[in-house]
Amino acid sequence: MLCTSEEKVHPTDVSKIQLGNLIQTSLFSNIEKHWSLAAWIKDNIKKKECCFYVEDAREGICKCGYQKNQHCDEAIKPEDYVGEQWHKHRHIRETPTDAFGDISFGGLGQKTGKYVRVSSDTTCESLYQLMTEQWKLRSPNLLISVTGGAKNFYMKNHLKDKFRRGLIKVAQTTGAWILTGGTHAGVMKHVGMAVRDYSLSSGLMEGQIVVIGVAPWGVIHNSDTLIHPEGCFPAHYSLDEQGQDRLSCLDINHTHFLLVDDGTHGHYGTEIELRTNLEGLISQQSLGNRESGVKIPVVCVVLNGGPGTLDTIYNSMMNNTPCVVLEGSGRLADVIAQVAALPVSKVTLVLIRKLLKRFFGKEYKSFTDLQVNEWTKKIQDIIRMPRLLTVFRIDEDKNYDVDVAILQALLKASRSDEHAGRRSWERQLELAVAWNRVDIAESEIFTEESQWTSCDLHPAMFSALVGDKPEFVRLLLENGVCLRTFLEEKETLCKLYAHLPACFFLRKLAKRAQGVKNISLRHVSEEVRHLLGSFTQPLYVPSRYKKTKDDVRLTVPSKDPLDLPCSGEDPTALTFWDPGRDLFLWAVVQNNRELAEIGWEQCRDCIAAALAASKILRKLAQESGEDDNEEAKEMRELANHYEKQAIGVFSECHSWDAQRAQRLLIRISPLWGKSTCLWLALEADDKSFVAHSGVQALLTQIWFGELSVENPHWKILLCMIFFPLIYTGFLIFRRDEDIQRRKLAVDPVLAGSPDAKIKRHLRVPVQKSDSELKPLNCSSRLMSLYTSPQVKFYWNIVSYFGFLWLFAVVLMIDFQTFPSWRELLLYVWLISLVCEEVRQLYHDFDGSGFRRKAKMYIRDLWNILDVLSIMLFISGLVCRLQANATVLYVGKVLLCIDFIIFCLRLMAIFTISRTLGPKIIIVRRMMMDLFFFMFLLSIWVVAYGVAKQSIMIDNEERLNWIVRGAVYDPYLIIFGNFPTNIDNTQFDKSSCSVDATDPLKPKCPVLNGDNLPMFPEWLTIIMLCVYLLFANILLLNLLIAIFNYTFQEVQDNTDTIWKFQRYELIKEYHSRPALPPPFILLSHLILFIRGALQRDPSERHKHFRQELEQTEEEELLSWEAFMKDNYLVSTRQDESQSVEHRIQDTAEKVGAMSELLEGEQEMVSTTMAKRLSNLEEQVSESGKALRWIIDALKSQGCKSKMQPPLMSKSSDRDDGESSGQETDDESAPHTFARQLVYPGSNVVKRFPVPEEKVPWEVNFSLYNPPVYNPQDSSDSDTSVLDKYRNPEGRTGIRGKGALKSLGPNHILHPIFTRWRDAEHQVLEFLSVSEDVEKPVTLPGGPAKPDEPLPQTLERILGKKLNDKTKSELKAGEQVYSGYVDDSRNTDNAWVEATIITLHCDKHTPLMDELNRIVESSASSHQPLKWREVNSTACVCPFQQEALRDVAKLHKM
Repeated sequence: MLCTSEEKVHPTDVSKIQLGNLIQTSLFSNIEKHWSLAAWIKDNIKKKECCFYVEDAREGICKCGYQKNQHCDEAIKPEDYVGEQWHKHRHIRETPTDAFGDISFGGLGQKTGKYVRVSSDTTCESLYQLMTEQWKLRSPNLLISVTGGAKNFYMKNHLKDKFRRGLIKVAQTTGAWILTGGTHAGVMKHVGMAVRDYSLSSGLMEGQIVVIGVAPWGVIHNSDTLIHPEGCFPAHYSLDEQGQDRLSCLDINHTHFLLVDDGTHGHYGTEIELRTNLEGLISQQSLGNRESGVKIPVVCVVLNGGPGTLDTIYNSMMNNTPCVVLEGSGRLADVIAQVAALPVSKVTLVLIRKLLKRFFGKEYKSFTDLQVNEWTKKIQDIIRMPRLLTVFRIDEDKNYDVDVAILQALLKASRSDEHAGRRSWERQLELAVAWNRVDIAESEIFTEESQWTSCDLHPAMFSALVGDKPEFVRLLLENGVCLRTFLEEKETLCKLYAHLPACFFLRKLAKRAQGVKNISLRHVSEEVRHLLGSFTQPLYVPSRYKKTKDDVRLTVPSKDPLDLPCSGEDPTALTFWDPGRDLFLWAVVQNNRELAEIGWEQCRDCIAAALAASKILRKLAQESGEDDNEEAKEMRELANHYEKQAIGVFSECHSWDAQRAQRLLIRISPLWGKSTCLWLALEADDKSFVAHSGVQALLTQIWFGELSVENPHWKILLCMIFFPLIYTGFLIFRRDEDIQRRKLAVDPVLAGSPDAKIKRHLRVPVQKSDSELKPLNCSSRLMSLYTSPQVKFYWNIVSYFGFLWLFAVVLMIDFQTFPSWRELLLYVWLISLVCEEVRQLYHDFDGSGFRRKAKMYIRDLWNILDVLSIMLFISGLVCRLQANATVLYVGKVLLCIDFIIFCLRLMAIFTISRTLGPKIIIVRRMMMDLFFFMFLLSIWVVAYGVAKQSIMIDNEERLNWIVRGAVYDPYLIIFGNFPTNIDNTQFDKSSCSVDATDPLKPKCPVLNGDNLPMFPEWLTIIMLCVYLLFANILLLNLLIAIFNYTFQEVQDNTDTIWKFQRYELIKEYHSRPALPPPFILLSHLILFIRGALQRDPSERHKHFRQELEQTEEEELLSWEAFMKDNYLVSTRQDESQSVEHRIQDTAEKVGAMSELLEGEQEMVSTTMAKRLSNLEEQVSESGKALRWIIDALKSQGCKSKMQPPLMSKSSDRDDGESSGQETDDESAPHTFARQLVYPGSNVVKRFPVPEEKVPWEVNFSLYNPPVYNPQDSSDSDTSVLDKYRNPEGRTGIRGKGALKSLGPNHILHPIFTRWRDAEHQVLEFLSVSEDVEKPVTLPGGPAKPDEPLPQTLERILGKKLNDKTKSELKAGEQVYSGYVDDSRNTDNAWVEATIITLHCDKHTPLMDELNRIVESSASSHQPLKWREVNSTACVCPFQQEALRDVAKLHKM
């Protein structure tokens, strides 16, 4: 720990230090991190302290607010400030901070956060660096600034629940930072309680909500517990609300604290400026470190609040920050909510006073008229910006939480930016993707009014893929993203692999690309081929456009029909390209289930894709090296999932058309390295898929060859002996079945059935070769019979039994000194077996290469038995041919052992049997169990045997008898051979040798004088009992239990395992020559001549691999896609009808109903209150109307016999002042000229002028505007200023301000227009851009009343062009002339503009000169540019209106 103070750190028990290397390493790592953080903070973060103690009116208290003992010695006895008055800016200095580290609040869950004491002058860049780099916070996708009442206030339960739930939801889903005041009171307390509820309900594994409290250091209670020069890790802070007095405690549910220190104590609000600047800095950061230009959005959420909150809202909205106000939270929030829907003209001083009195209660009496006047002006400015103001009401029909209101407010602010145009929609989409809020995108972005193209959505698609947002990926695909165009760019797929998250595949890829700057698709292709297997071809081949060895891109179909592939490239690689395959593979290698599912749904060759994914994932899980690794488990689960998906689609295909489904299994897939579905399933060890009835039907069909699968076995066996029966129709051939099926297909009766029509519609067109089917001739039938794998198998069984019979005869009867003819025949027979094994080793069945074939050969247990038996036979034969009789006998022994191995090889032959095959699998599994059991048993056998032998026999030196006594005898005891030599009663001296001289007898134990053994008889008997207890009872029963478990486990899967292993036997006999051993030597000779002498390549087996034509391939894939859609629809239907889904559906409905019932009472009361308020308002208005009618009748001399009724006068009028006439909604007074902050000066502020007080005719006794003349103070004379009065009314400031003269300041703007196209559909105007971030403007500038063109125009366009256009501009049509609502206007100076339009035709000297000047001004600080005349033209409001008039002139 860095903190050494006993008050800050609990003492550590010495015994806990010695906990092991792992804990020590973790401890040292934490200490290193703490030291690094402390060093950085000391260098970059400061605090403030008073350096001049001057006692205040209170005894012992300095003017800074701190006590005397809290000052340093230099401050108490200063030498530099003698005789000076205390001043905040001079006598408060910055020093390195002494309060930082971790803060622990204790209690439930041991809440721990981070804190730091910072100076109020700290740069925001340093604070942002502290949070992101030192505190390791991820940059936010959204900043939520929560402001409002700093004191505790009441909020209705329904609104409170909605606020808490919505705030946490928006922070959790978007990755937002929540910024508050940080204290345990008011709105900050509500935010903290929301975080607490989330932590308790979800646990710490769900991800932490970042809540940053920015609080003033000088008002923090118990702040001394946070101070330590070296930092506290942690500092223990206690919540003491009872003793805090005027101070405040930190909220225990915040995660981070920035404690702002201005050197004073007890002053609130010192953090506001730093907090505002920090929010501004964060809002300028790029969203997610993207280059799209989208910045981190900021939103202000308002609850309750007072005058300070109003200033915060006003400043935020003036900085284009949207605000969300919660109606019902009280005070200012309710005041704004009440007037938000009203026109500005209705928001009067009278109404604001009424609302302030209603919602502030007793606090209203302390408000002055000047304050109410200023607040009214600010509220009017706030509601004048409806795009930035959102009011959340709980009584509306829309039942959504605060999170939706917050996000909708941000999107509304972005959408209503009239200058952004298309970019606004793209920015909204970027925000929605960053927040991962599909619901917002569906309701607010993908609407009927927004038209999206695929290219527009590509950046969002890339962000959604890289950000792992599968729901957004699916939404974008549904709304127009075309994967083909998205991945057609050669860089897109490379960027996706460059942005892979941390995963095992990325580590393998980085290792493969070691030494190369960038990872290319070549590395991806090599790694994927390694995972799939060397039997596949690379998925991404180098493009013919390749420039360097690392620039590899995905080859796509060429758009130019004459663009042929270069030499050395496979044309099919350019013909077939599936972008869904690329997306699916990218998602699979990173083990991303959701994205992989979306990619798989987009794949064309979906069955092969699912099987390839299963193979890749199982290979990755295997190479990860840790079976218990969580990532490996997830990979295996995903592999099983895609095996099920492949089974589901194949089942759908097989149910519709079995023949076409079988063709899917053996077709060569160009998209997956020219492999087949069947081979991928076998390589992936997908036993369930191979065990599918459709796959087994294909294997059975291959097993029967050209024979029909309907033929019983006895017929085939009979025809093997009497082959002429095949010509009598005794056996059915597949060709005959195909001809019969073809006849039935064209039967008019069967063709009329609905099922037949569907099948015919989905069937592959009949090929020419299929349309000419003819019956087999005699030779073809004979060849088809004997080349059938099943017939080959039967003959080989007969041959093998014959071999074993001959082997047994030679060993038992005819084993002579010189080999007999039977023995020589046996040798020839064995030679044929050896040749067959060599052929199997070198036979490249699938074109995968000799190395891989050799690995597969060695991996097979039966092949190992074959090699072992052959090597043992050769060894025995070598010994048998020796003349020495002993060696000859050794050779016979070896051959006898070899006979055992040959007999065991019989089990492999019977794996084809449906009855014996599964049993053989069980035996193999039990043999593995028995091997591990024998290892366990040997421990007990050796332990007992050695101990017993040592106790009973003294120094036995004969090795054979040592082994018998220590191993053999204990082993026989297990099987009931009870020993007699451990009991003295059964001791027989004649059965042993005393001095171990008799080699046939064991050595006798040590004898006593009575010739009886001296060993302790009781000990040997106890040892025997214990040994029998563990070995015979415990271990043997354990073995039985293991066998039983293995049997039960394998029995459930034996059928699946047998079907999977059946393939190898079928493949072996499919490629095996027709003749059995030893006649197979003739076939081997023919194969050798054909392969070696004629160099004839081996024939590929069309039954296992079939390459289709492109048309047939496309039709088959389309049919497969149709079946996949059917499968997905049926799967979703099953899920929706499942019990779990129904229970979840019911729970959601019950929850929604409960929530509605809880909020109903509050909603009804709120609605009733509003209705009563409206009724009172209507009654008041009716009274006013009646009073007006009475006054009008009296003024016309009408009299009544009765006295008029007494009516209460309205109290809504201003005291002694006229409220003025209501301003027309359509003609609001100048608004820019009444902005509170005058442009160009942060010091001078306008006097607030509410809407109704703008006209000079309206009485405004409070009006006292400042005078501002920055250039000439002589213009401040009141008599001079009174000569000029703004024609539009009051502005809140007097003088000429930033304008050049009092009275009107004339400006002239010429509008140059042209047609962009020949059809006169697009009109353009000439604009000037002074700054990228500022709106463009029209060329022009100030002008004198008697001057037609300003001098600024001559400077911009040049004197030559100015002379050319001067006369034409005089004759141009004037589109606007008059007052301009300019922010520089004052009561005595204002802007008047004249706008003239001039249309330029193409191919004229004037147009050529304009174009030349536009091109030459591109590098200047005021470049000219032609822009389209539309509603999104980024110009000033009055210029926008002039452009509308220009468009009308051109009938646009």
